[in-house]
Amino acid sequence: MPGLAGGAAPKLGFGLPVSGSWATPANMITIAQRAERLGYESLWTYQRLLQPVDGGWGEMYRCVQDPIVSLAYVAAVTRRMRLGTAILNAPFYTPVMLAKQLTTLDQVSGGRLDAGLGLGWSREEFAAANIAYENRGARTEELVTGLKNIWTADVAAYQGRFFTLEPSEVRPRPVQRPHPPILLGGAAEPALRRVGRLADGWISSSRHNLRKIGDDIALISSAATEAGRDPAALRFVVRGVLRLGDADNPDDARRPLQGSVRQVKDDLRRLGELGVTEVFLDLNFSPDVGQPDTDPANAMSVALGVLDTFAPAVTG
Repeated sequence: MPGLAGGAAPKLGFGLPVSGSWATPANMITIAQRAERLGYESLWTYQRLLQPVDGGWGEMYRCVQDPIVSLAYVAAVTRRMRLGTAILNAPFYTPVMLAKQLTTLDQVSGGRLDAGLGLGWSREEFAAANIAYENRGARTEELVTGLKNIWTADVAAYQGRFFTLEPSEVRPRPVQRPHPPILLGGAAEPALRRVGRLADGWISSSRHNLRKIGDDIALISSAATEAGRDPAALRFVVRGVLRLGDADNPDDARRPLQGSVRQVKDDLRRLGELGVTEVFLDLNFSPDVGQPDTDPANAMSVALGVLDTFAPAVTG
């Protein structure tokens, strides 16, 4: 079945420094430019508005830069790499506000934006954004419909349960036509089916079980077929939470992309065989890199070493 299995190694991207002590403007530029020189395909950010004092979500969420602003910043110092949000919490936005921001990012980057959107999971952030946590799936689906309307209709207009836009001209238009790729997150069956029905692809979360990703891809592809869409045209993007060690870890006791360099490279090939089209290595979730109290010089040393080790010319 198209879209269920691949064979080619997935394209490789890299997580931009957005979390912790290494997430400085200078380091963003250094990582972005070096990744582009080494042949990486893309740079990715993620969104976190806050962490409750007693939340215990993890150190990677304590100090996070804005994803859209960060990508706009490195758009000016790169030329080829795609720039992705993985992910924006869609319910926090209205279609017209998000369309304006994403269109501008697509414009300033010369048409390199990948718009990754998700439902969000933090009730505390929903409260801070003054948005109801309930019905966030339906709200996200309506937002995606609104984005497409704004980006494709000569006169944009919509009337929905959550959003309304009276007939309006919303300009400028994105560079990419008909619109930048819309990639959705999510792990539950309704979310995966929503990807197949509506989106240009899927982005896995940092905690996703990569050992079952073939089943997830099959479900998304099936939903696309049922909706009359071509599953072979979909993108399947994995956030690669990388943890490297000097020696092999027992395969039955480790998560994919965590182990020796040899094991991780084998994992990347296996993900490609399962239908994954892209993996971005994200050190923002590494305790050696993406934490506020990590020594920034050491964090950058680790990150630059990983960039060199998995550079596409080397990995291929």
